[in-house]
Amino acid sequence: MIIDTHCHIYKSEMENAEEIIKEAAKRDIHMIVNGTDPQSNLEVLEMSEKYGNVHAALGYLYSFADKLTDDDVTLLDEQLKNENVVAVGEIGLDYYHTKDNRDRQIELFENMLGLAEKHGLPVIVHSRKAMQDTYDILKRHDVAGSMHCYLGSAEMAKQFIKLGFFIGIAGPITHTNNKKTRKMAKSIDVNHILVETDSPYLAPEQKRGEVNTPLNLSCITEKLAQELEMDEDKVIEITAGNAKKLFKI
Repeated sequence: MIIDTHCHIYKSEMENAEEIIKEAAKRDIHMIVNGTDPQSNLEVLEMSEKYGNVHAALGYLYSFADKLTDDDVTLLDEQLKNENVVAVGEIGLDYYHTKDNRDRQIELFENMLGLAEKHGLPVIVHSRKAMQDTYDILKRHDVAGSMHCYLGSAEMAKQFIKLGFFIGIAGPITHTNNKKTRKMAKSIDVNHILVETDSPYLAPEQKRGEVNTPLNLSCITEKLAQELEMDEDKVIEITAGNAKKLFKI
């Protein structure tokens, strides 16, 4: 088994989502499909109930911060009781696109972390240009999880690991100009690494310009194995074990 710990494989993102899921099943690829708002969360739940290789992560991302209502929180609180839900995600902060609603982003993030604590679920965290705020907030909560598509420094990665987080490695590790992520990956133990595609985004170097899918996960495991000077099958085994441990798959 190989586990894609973060992707968005549902019809509002990809018309051929179900075909991709079926093909992934043939290759023994499991995936944690992440919602970001009420509509995508509903789609994720439907996919997880239909396909055995799909595991659900539900959450409200920073892009929903200005739209959130009490009813949305109540709905998510109820949905998180579903047995197919393995995490609260995708959640987090993003100051790259806008800092104008920073306070609302933080309020939403705190709210999501509170739900994760209530339901005893790990979290899948997005952080872009907001690493210190993300760390400071996570430090105040009793949660473990994944730092999704982590592009920060090796030093900060080690701080997240101390909080009980795994480091998500995605397509950017294969990008020719991304020496920083390759250096970071080599500086941490493989027992703290997860692999992901963030499909349909962040295609690996070999698939640049194409729609990304979990079927490209081997591009990431191959490059990671090369950087860590390990056998690829061993990297797949360990990272899948890390995912099983964190998400109780």
